[in-house]
Amino acid sequence: MRPGIFHTLCTLVAALAFTSNVLAEQVQVAVAANFTAPLQAIAAEFEQDTGHRVLASFGATGQLYAQIQHGAPFEVFLSADASTPAKLDSDGLGISGSRFTYAIGSLVLWSANPSYLDGSSAALMANQYRHLAMANPKAAPYGLAAREVLETLGLSAAVKGKLVEGQSISQTHQFIATGNAELGFVALSQVFKDGQLTGGSAWMVPAELHTPIKQDGLLLKKGEHNPAAAAFIEYLKGAKAAAIIKSYGYQL
Repeated sequence: MRPGIFHTLCTLVAALAFTSNVLAEQVQVAVAANFTAPLQAIAAEFEQDTGHRVLASFGATGQLYAQIQHGAPFEVFLSADASTPAKLDSDGLGISGSRFTYAIGSLVLWSANPSYLDGSSAALMANQYRHLAMANPKAAPYGLAAREVLETLGLSAAVKGKLVEGQSISQTHQFIATGNAELGFVALSQVFKDGQLTGGSAWMVPAELHTPIKQDGLLLKKGEHNPAAAAFIEYLKGAKAAAIIKSYGYQL
């Protein structure tokens, strides 16, 4: 190859690489802990398809809300409920009209012991366990749903001395997975993939026992002028993301 042509090709490749780097952005996303696994899978596909990078921080919805109020640099918020994004919207920290429901969550009573639960509420009602784990209802919507289930079943007083509260649904899952609690309420997405449990035993809590877990997303003020933030929200609404979300047991 002649030196002139080689030089021209090198210049073209460098220009394309520079353009790609300029166009590719990153988006900082605050994500409810129950959505950790789906978000990681979606972020990988999003980066591959768009070149944009997702920087995700996971935690309890209430904790993330407090961080956003205190100036955390998040640009997109994926909550475990609908009320928290609505509050941020009314606080003037969200972009008006950007709220959307990205998933409907499911609550499950789970034990790391494969033979502890038989697919029904029998073990819960028998009250023979030492510890029952749930997330803090004040910080985590899945914890609030768990409290509603106990109230509906008339178990609140009976299990009061046995409750172990995690500050997030991730910590709650850890309590059960390590055996510190024989059973507990977690998000279905934490123990489910592609139509089956990933381990342990479970009772799928009927949706009528608690308020629907409608999970909303919101474009925050800090992401208003970031094209990666807008692109990520649109990606979440697309077919690829929907398939991933459904594979973890969420409804759309």
